[in-house]
Amino acid sequence: MPILRCNKCGHVAEVPGEQLGQTLACPHCGNPVPVYDTVLFVRKVLQQYFLQRDELNGLRARLPAETPAGAPDTDALDIHNTTLLATEAQHAGILRWFEHRQVQVRASHEAVDTSGFFDDIAVELGDNYELFREVVDKIRWGQQKEVPNFSLNLGKLSQKDGQAINAFCKRLYDYSFLAKYFYQKQDKIGRVTIQSAPAIRTFFGGEWLEWYAFMKLLALFREQQRDFSCARQLSIIFSNEDQHELDVFFLVDGSTPICIECKTGEFRHDIDKYLRLRKRLGIDRSQFILCATTLTDEQAAGLSSMYELSFVTPAGLVPHLAKLF
Repeated sequence: MPILRCNKCGHVAEVPGEQLGQTLACPHCGNPVPVYDTVLFVRKVLQQYFLQRDELNGLRARLPAETPAGAPDTDALDIHNTTLLATEAQHAGILRWFEHRQVQVRASHEAVDTSGFFDDIAVELGDNYELFREVVDKIRWGQQKEVPNFSLNLGKLSQKDGQAINAFCKRLYDYSFLAKYFYQKQDKIGRVTIQSAPAIRTFFGGEWLEWYAFMKLLALFREQQRDFSCARQLSIIFSNEDQHELDVFFLVDGSTPICIECKTGEFRHDIDKYLRLRKRLGIDRSQFILCATTLTDEQAAGLSSMYELSFVTPAGLVPHLAKLF
C-alpha cells in the first residue's frame, strides 16, 4: 500500500492504493502531505540515510578547519539527495545580506530540500527541453483544460528521440509525476494520464524551471568549490511593505548576490517590475537574471542589451554564470 509521511509532525501511515500520487491532509495535524509509492519511498529514504551519513562524516572531519559555520560542504554534498540545505543555518548568510539593506525576509526551507524527485526530473527536463517540450506542453494544457488524457505519437520521430521520450515518460510515471503511462509498442503511441496532485500541477505549471536553475547553480558552485547560501521562493518585504518573491537566490562567497527569475510563459509585462526590483536591491545587472523558456539565444542577447537585466535561455544560464565566476 502507498504511504504518507508528514514533514511537519512526522506522522507515517498507510493509505488505500487509489490515493497514490494525491495530496492528503495529515491525520495527525492536518498538514497537506503527498502520498508516495512505498517501494520508491523506502528506496529514497535508504539512499538518503546512507548519503547523509557520509555527508555528516565529511562535515565533521572538515568543518572546523575549512567550512564557515552554516555553509554546506560542497565536496561531500550530494546535491540531488540532501536535506542539509533546508536549515536556518544554511539560509543565515542570505538573511543577513537582506537585513543589512533593511529588507525583511521569509525563507522557505523546504523549497531547497532535494530528497524528493522534483530536482531530478527538472534537470532532465531542462537539459533536454526542446526534445521533451511537447510532453510538458500537453501536460500543462491538460491541467489547464481539465483534460486528463493525451497521446504521444512517437512514430513520427527518429528512433533515438522516440526512445528518449518514452524513457522520460516512464520515469515520470515511476516517480508519480504521471497517474498512468502505457506505451503501445506496435503503433509507437504513448498513452498518458495526467497526475492531479497539486504539487505536480504546480511543478509542470512552471516550478520545474525554478528547480532547474537552482540545481544548475548548486552544481556550478560545488564544482568551483565556492562558499554559498542558497534559497528558493524567498519572500522579501521592503520598509514600505512592498512584497516580492524571488524564485532563486544565491549569495556566493558571502558577498555576491545572484537572483534568478524563471519564466515559462509571457514575461515582457514584468520587465519594468524587475528593473525596479534590481535597483532597489542594488544588484548588478549581470547578476539579476531572467531565465525564460520562450526566448531564443538571439532574443536573449538583444533584450540584455536593451534593458539593465540579463536575459538567458535555460541552456544559456550556466554559460552566463561561468563568465561571472
